[in-house]
Amino acid sequence: MAETSSTSTPKTVFIVGAGASKEAGLPIGSELKQAIAKALDIQFDYGNQMNRGDRNIYAALRLAAAQNPTRKDWIRSLQQAGWYIRDAMPQAISIDNFIDIHSEDKQIELCGKLAIVRTILEAEARSALFVDQLQGRRQLMHEGIENTWFNGFFQRLTENCKPSGLGERLSSVVLIIFNYDRCIEQYLYYALQNFYPSLNASEVTSLLRNIEIYHPYGTVGSIPWLRKDDVIEYGATPNTEQLLKLTSQIKTFTEGTDESSSAVTAIRSNMKTSHRLVFLGFAFHPLNLDLLRPRGAEHMSPPTGRCVFATAHGISDSDTKAIANELAARSVLSARDIKIRNDLTCSQLFQEYSRSMSFT
Repeated sequence: MAETSSTSTPKTVFIVGAGASKEAGLPIGSELKQAIAKALDIQFDYGNQMNRGDRNIYAALRLAAAQNPTRKDWIRSLQQAGWYIRDAMPQAISIDNFIDIHSEDKQIELCGKLAIVRTILEAEARSALFVDQLQGRRQLMHEGIENTWFNGFFQRLTENCKPSGLGERLSSVVLIIFNYDRCIEQYLYYALQNFYPSLNASEVTSLLRNIEIYHPYGTVGSIPWLRKDDVIEYGATPNTEQLLKLTSQIKTFTEGTDESSSAVTAIRSNMKTSHRLVFLGFAFHPLNLDLLRPRGAEHMSPPTGRCVFATAHGISDSDTKAIANELAARSVLSARDIKIRNDLTCSQLFQEYSRSMSFT
């Protein structure tokens, strides 16, 4: 993927939240909290057989305890930290918010990050984007994702675009993904190969490096074709050592919003200079808006004619209006110039504004 921002090509920035991945079968925040609470509810029966909770997470906790032999009863303490998370999930805004609040407690942080990695990888394996190579599959089942925003996005992205023009077209896209999953990376890799049969996997990989992709809060690992560290296949089941290691890829709010981070700098630069912003399944939490464009940045005027499109599906009318006003203030626009719709899903947004979001 492209690592730095360039202003030579007009950019469209897509800001992607959990609601977008939901269309492929990934959990939204409330569902992720429930899955994490269940995974960390580690219990044993009287025969000392584990009868609740996730066995893989418990094995990783035992490994973590073994790596800290000077800490007495470390495994029991880690198990209790998991129970604290389990009990607090109904109250928490999100698992991310809870871990950040308790970031000084390294046991809670470890348990929370283990549960995120484990549950997201499991969700990837159940999603419509999973390619089960063990069963001989080599391609996505595109009919299963035809009515998702992934397909609408791809249709706009490839509209009137020959293979020779893909590099330039892809270089006009920036993806800021607030999810831990790798749905978009998985989709684009297979979708381009299927749509452009003249391109092989290596050529598609090279082309996709033209897109700037940022995960401010990390991911559950690097998808293989990205050729980075901590590689794990989409939807794979990690071994114990791998699961423990992958927790280092998950960032708290504090870590993700570190202003000294080159990624945060690049994200804000793109938010400042892009000519079009598209929010998909994004919850508009203030901390995330601050990461994108901090308050007090109003003096940084955007390009003339900037367009903003956004979904706010499930958000009340009053909150949708408040969000529109806040986006307008941060983008130095009139609220009426922002197309924010709480009556449309991500897929429906692409249908409603297909011409407005065209790349041609």
